[in-house]
Amino acid sequence: MLDIKQIRENPEQVNKLLRRRSPELNIDEILKIDEKRRSIQKKADDLRKERKEISSLIGQMKQEGKDTSEIQARTRKFGDTIKKLEQEEAILIEQQNTMLLNIPNLPQEDVPVGPDEKHNKVIKESGIKPDFDFEPKNHWDVGTNLDILDFERGVKISESRFVIYKGAAARLERALINLFLNINTKKGYQEHVTPFLVNTKAMTGTGQLPKFEEEMYKCSKDELYLIPTAEVPLTNMYCDEILKESELPKYLTAYTPCFRREAGSAGKDTRGLIRLHQFNKVEIVKICTPETSKDEHEKLTRNAEELLEILGLPYRRIELCTGDLGFGASKCYDLEVWMPGSQTYKEISSCSNFTDFQARRANIKYRPDDTGKATFTHTINGSALAVGRTVAAILENYQQADGSVAIPEVLQHYLGDERSINK
Repeated sequence: MLDIKQIRENPEQVNKLLRRRSPELNIDEILKIDEKRRSIQKKADDLRKERKEISSLIGQMKQEGKDTSEIQARTRKFGDTIKKLEQEEAILIEQQNTMLLNIPNLPQEDVPVGPDEKHNKVIKESGIKPDFDFEPKNHWDVGTNLDILDFERGVKISESRFVIYKGAAARLERALINLFLNINTKKGYQEHVTPFLVNTKAMTGTGQLPKFEEEMYKCSKDELYLIPTAEVPLTNMYCDEILKESELPKYLTAYTPCFRREAGSAGKDTRGLIRLHQFNKVEIVKICTPETSKDEHEKLTRNAEELLEILGLPYRRIELCTGDLGFGASKCYDLEVWMPGSQTYKEISSCSNFTDFQARRANIKYRPDDTGKATFTHTINGSALAVGRTVAAILENYQQADGSVAIPEVLQHYLGDERSINK
């Protein structure tokens, strides 16, 4: 959520940055409501002040034995007017907050400006793409031929975009989860096991609600949502808390299944493991001070890159332009892994700096050591990594001419020293 004070004091700058995201975005209506709300608040405050002064006068008159009935009747009318003004102000506050909850974060000044993904910036490419002496297959064909991925039965027991992992694929998925968690914890991230169902407040805190409700799976009877990412429970653990500066930065990691309707992705990556309604992911989250967030964002992104390097998977880092930024992100790097079957890169991690956008919504603060005033933290997160997409990348990059798949050396001891997946 944007800071209403920042909007009020720098409206032109806020509008300029918002329009870098999309030309129709602005905070003009929020300012109108804020001005009206503050006017009503002032009227109510003036009346309270006047009522207080009159109350003192009434006390004095009573001591002097004077009749106070007329002035008391006037004071009662003040109360009725103040109550009406408070009701009007409450309505305006609700309208203002609703608008603020639907306004995206401001992009950082150095984020590339552009309307869509075509304007994203390639920061670097890393790794060596495999050179096959045969035509590489897509991962869904590799997995089906090896009888380790069952898309048909996944659809039969659920619906489209659900899959069953079998045998070696199930073990590979589990091995990757263990590998990612082990490496993340060695880098200082504290491992957590969190609930997979969260309440409306948590989903609002990290920005999924109200804007993206159609993307979520909701258990209406219990008013709980299946999480779309571990970012939601990990970040919201600290909602409505004031942390000590000495506690920061917090490094958090968790494996969770993730659930997304993918309502806005019709026709995109409909085959395979890239865009499922249920998938596994290991997340890394940081809660830090504003002064350190840019550096912590770079380090978090590098942590995710190192997982791809350990697995020997070619990838590239993309800096998202203003028009392609996620709703809550002020700056974002996507890591895209090379997929030989389609000769394209696919996103495998999205590493975002949210500045104080989520902290303001979730009310996560810290108290600096040298002052007594609490202020909002910054939050950062990224996938480390999306597990199903990593399986897909391994099946494609490590496929062999005979249809088998070599297992990356770093994973072999997790799989009982298996070196390949064979039919």
